[in-house]
Amino acid sequence: MTSLPRPQLAVYVVAALAAAWVLTRYVGMPGAASSHPPSTTASAGPTSVKVSGTAQSAVVDVSGAVRHPGVYDLPPGARVQDAVRRAGGARRGADLQAVNLAAKVADGVQIVIPRRGATAAPAGGGSAGAGAAAAGAPAGPVNLNTATEAQLEGLDGVGPATAQKILAFRQQHGGFSSVGQLDQISGIGPKKLAALRGKVTV
Repeated sequence: MTSLPRPQLAVYVVAALAAAWVLTRYVGMPGAASSHPPSTTASAGPTSVKVSGTAQSAVVDVSGAVRHPGVYDLPPGARVQDAVRRAGGARRGADLQAVNLAAKVADGVQIVIPRRGATAAPAGGGSAGAGAAAAGAPAGPVNLNTATEAQLEGLDGVGPATAQKILAFRQQHGGFSSVGQLDQISGIGPKKLAALRGKVTV
């Protein structure tokens, strides 16, 4: 094996040391590893933004002077006008001016569209109607097909439970065809029916 001259050997040694120094500097410098953490944090952002509450629909009971009374599922932000449309629209003789068609509907409410003249019925029932009848003015009996639960509870002898049964009967049968059908309501016997005849109508 031939030996290299000292000057040439010294050049090789210096070149090797320089290469080692450059390699050490390159490996020690912050490089590609720093690009990974930002991508992880960036992906977390959109995920958290997408998690948001969703508006709920409203299930309402539409009854009274509409073509198809029933329970309807309305989209979020629906108005009373939308509920009337879902129920087939108002019937002839409906008093739409008695309700706020622009009001937003809430889940679980009952929307009653009255007939013209039915809104004049006193919510308290009983004595006011009797006094008006004695004076010869319109008595304004409570309409069984359009009355609200509060109006029914205002009748003598009708409590919350009986009022709810009347509303349930009205919903199941599409309304009352006669006052006499009240005898089909549990809790309304012959005496109570006789007392209610002059205070209710259909």
